[in-house]
Amino acid sequence: MEASNQIIQIKPWADTDLNLLFQINSPEMMQHLGGPESEEQILKRHKRYLELGDRGRMFSVVALPEYEHVGSVGYWETTWNGESIYETGWSILPGYQGKGIATNAVKLAIDDAASMNKHKYIHAFPSIDNPASNAICRKLHFQLLSECEFEYPPGNFMSCNNWRLSL
Repeated sequence: MEASNQIIQIKPWADTDLNLLFQINSPEMMQHLGGPESEEQILKRHKRYLELGDRGRMFSVVALPEYEHVGSVGYWETTWNGESIYETGWSILPGYQGKGIATNAVKLAIDDAASMNKHKYIHAFPSIDNPASNAICRKLHFQLLSECEFEYPPGNFMSCNNWRLSL
């Protein structure tokens, strides 16, 4: 898939992707997500990604032809307002932002989620203070339903936009 002059792939999350989580865990990357996580939290996240099973999928985002791992994208089952949905999220390393990589990676993850024929909707909950992630939702034709309070990480409440896309 073309991202400006950057071709990308998404690859199912693998044990070798742990280092990518540590790269993503910088103050700059985590500013809209409650701040950096501890090493223990990162290791638990990695384990959750590997063990999602049929509840969703996480991917590493790979820039080609260098085969450089530049971020993550995925979707997972959750319950929102009493309804079973997929939620999606993504992180692209700073040196690769602004090149369309995240938009293309999210599109590929949405296509994968749709192919599961499991849920009617996929939602994204970016912080209202994260213009780049909200722009991705607009570009991919998500419908802005409302602002909401979202707990992430546990114990930290943030103001988010609730975007929804029909699968």
